[in-house]
Amino acid sequence: MRAVVQRVRQSTVEVDDQVVGQIGSGLLVLLAVARDDRAKDADYLVNKIINLRIFEDTDGKMNRSLLETGGELLAVSQFTLLADCRKGRRPSFIDAAEPEKATQLFDAFVYGVRNHGIRVQTGRFGAMMAVSLVNDGPVTLIIESPQKAQAHD
Repeated sequence: MRAVVQRVRQSTVEVDDQVVGQIGSGLLVLLAVARDDRAKDADYLVNKIINLRIFEDTDGKMNRSLLETGGELLAVSQFTLLADCRKGRRPSFIDAAEPEKATQLFDAFVYGVRNHGIRVQTGRFGAMMAVSLVNDGPVTLIIESPQKAQAHD
């Protein structure tokens, strides 16, 4: 699994000009599920993302996690994060999971975050979405589950 994690002051996702998810201070997570991903990859990303110390403490240092701040999380499925652009001009998405599997693991990620008491909003899987955000910092990170990271070694 691959995630782009952005610390935000606020973020919204719309489908057909209707707001389907909206958060205040917290994290926007764009999430892609690969063909070889398993439930353990979702669990890894849940624990990594909610415990990342990327929020400022009273001294202005990034020393607090989403769990500690009580922030929210907006999760948006984005298979294009797995695009292979090395050949030609059209990206290949062969590494992306089939929609059924991707939906299951995306939902497992969302469920895992909610299980920690974090308010989670989502986009709509498979829909054309308009995502807006006010990036805080800016702080933007790319995180991969260990299995995906090893494939690039």
